[in-house]
Amino acid sequence: MSRIYFDRELSWLDFNERVLEEALRQDLPLLERYKFLTIVSSNFDEFFMVRMAAMKRAIRHKDRTRLAGGAAIEDLYRQAQKKARDIIQKQYECLLNDVLPSLARNGLHLLFMNEWDKFQTEFIEHYFLDEIFPLLTPLRLDAGIPIAGETLYAAFLLRENAGDKNAFNTAIVKIPNDRIVMLPSAGDGVVRCFLLEDAVQRFASYLFTGYSIKEHILFKIDRDADFSVDEERDEDFMKAMEEVVLNREHSRAVRMIHSAGSDFLRDTLARHLELLPQELYLVPCPLNLANLAALYNMENFGISGFEKLKNVCIKSIDIFFDDDEKNLWERINTNDILLHFPYESFNPVLSFFSNAARDTSVRAIKTTLYRTSGDSPVIQSLKEAALNGKQVTAIVELKARFDEERNINWAKDLEGAGATVIYGLARLKVHAKTALVIRKEEDGLRSYLHLSTGNYNDKTAKMYADMCLFTANVDFVHDAELFFNMVTGYSSAEKTRRLIIAPLSLKKRLIELIKRETEHASRGHYALIKAKMNALADIDVIDALYQASRAGVKIFLNVRGVCTLIPGLAGLSENIKVVSVIDYFLEHSRIIFFENGGNPELYLSSADWMTRNLERRVELMFPVLDAPVKQRISVILDSFFKDNCQAHTLGADGVWKRLEPAAGEKRFQVQKFLKEYTESLHGAKAKEKPGFIVRHS
Repeated sequence: MSRIYFDRELSWLDFNERVLEEALRQDLPLLERYKFLTIVSSNFDEFFMVRMAAMKRAIRHKDRTRLAGGAAIEDLYRQAQKKARDIIQKQYECLLNDVLPSLARNGLHLLFMNEWDKFQTEFIEHYFLDEIFPLLTPLRLDAGIPIAGETLYAAFLLRENAGDKNAFNTAIVKIPNDRIVMLPSAGDGVVRCFLLEDAVQRFASYLFTGYSIKEHILFKIDRDADFSVDEERDEDFMKAMEEVVLNREHSRAVRMIHSAGSDFLRDTLARHLELLPQELYLVPCPLNLANLAALYNMENFGISGFEKLKNVCIKSIDIFFDDDEKNLWERINTNDILLHFPYESFNPVLSFFSNAARDTSVRAIKTTLYRTSGDSPVIQSLKEAALNGKQVTAIVELKARFDEERNINWAKDLEGAGATVIYGLARLKVHAKTALVIRKEEDGLRSYLHLSTGNYNDKTAKMYADMCLFTANVDFVHDAELFFNMVTGYSSAEKTRRLIIAPLSLKKRLIELIKRETEHASRGHYALIKAKMNALADIDVIDALYQASRAGVKIFLNVRGVCTLIPGLAGLSENIKVVSVIDYFLEHSRIIFFENGGNPELYLSSADWMTRNLERRVELMFPVLDAPVKQRISVILDSFFKDNCQAHTLGADGVWKRLEPAAGEKRFQVQKFLKEYTESLHGAKAKEKPGFIVRHS
């Protein structure tokens, strides 16, 4: 058999195409469709900065390594470029021919430069001179100043009025990030806005007195962000990480997106950035859609009335606040508690940290921090705890890509408050999500543990579907103590009772569990594996799944993004079904189920089934032991394989086919079901706070 794995990069592009497909749907509210269009661009930015950058580096270094899917690097690079262009073309056709015109018909009109009338032009000119002009700094292209990645620029071809008519100069102007500006109301109920870059292009003559503007274009570049810190610099690791952030502005360009208007400027910029023709992407305006997501939240501009163009508002349930918050520790001590975000509120997690900071009985807090929000309440609680004299240990992963600068700032804040800050581990990223609170009680010290599939980020908890577990189980607590000692010191954590840690044992244990199911099937017993994750690309795990399928194990995989396993191959993966759910909430939880000969085991994890997670990151997988919690998670996991509205199924040919209800079959939308299921668990007594759920058409 010549091909038994899909290419990872092409599989990722398939995922982004599924995201785009949501924007193409006529049955979704308009602003939701617009949001998906901006997500497609945001996804592409990271893809080019990391995956395409890695391929370009390999080609430059003449690395002829063939990937798992079989394609040589050069061929794969060309295929990825072509597929990306096809997706971007569909994206802009949807934006310009469908979504933006439809928004205008519904009273939200983004006006481009050629659509301004006389009065709007006069207003924008005054606005430019008063509000924009003072912020702008024109730069000579040859001045040696680096062009930042992920930032929109305008480029101008200039000729000096009093100089040589054949002498031209090139200047660039960085466009401020807040690009959407509201126009004064015309009294007709329509909200009109314009883009800063259009104002800069229209009135650029104010920037270049004494020169004539011959041509101009807009452009944005993606730079290589896939490089690492010098981890040998233990004495100044923080400074080394700061250099990584700074050097990102000087790294090699990978792609330039540009508007039409000047082939000369395009080629000049390409030479300056050392980009090849296939790395130049001509797109219609507006460029850099990821930076225009603000249009989705008109309330941030003080404008209401567009709720009808968004998903229906629902409530996320708060489970702790029926009782006095002081009972938090007693509740955790009584039984394990599961939270499923965003159907349930993130507030109990914040309460866990804030109570620990204020509670005079708490002696110590230990936690991992991978990604946090800009004004993180968790960080504030940890600072408060340290200032209150508690022993606070925070493992801040400075190497969390694109969050390095924020995490550096948090680390400095925590150190300033007196906390002990550990900057991860050499050559590993600490991706595990856990927190341990040690409290002095009447019978001695007692510990309370929080384990999660997602980050301690109160903002993304409203949009990412994740799970977490509170427990005082002595085995879990014992293992958590070993885990923190391993990360912060020199202790071995290989002999844990319940927690399974990567890179020490998680991959080995996962494959053992798959092989155990294979053995059950080989002996004629019913064997079943069900798993939900974000990505599946580790060859060893895939091979174990293939072997299990051959033995007769029924395998159901819900993989949101990349999947390099090929299902449905005769004699290899006939018993494997792969589905992907793309919906309003970003599915982020990792759940694994093994039938185990009638004695089922269920696990939650921070790790996807990727080699980087299993071998190059510190991750946690843990069993769910509490019977009611286990039953609830089983219902949740099963529901992802019933969706016939938002799910796609992967074929052996690599094609993702959208599932639809069969004749006479009821519609089943998993996120709608989970909203209703969560409400049914809590009943009428549950307090509720605002959240969102997708409209069920």
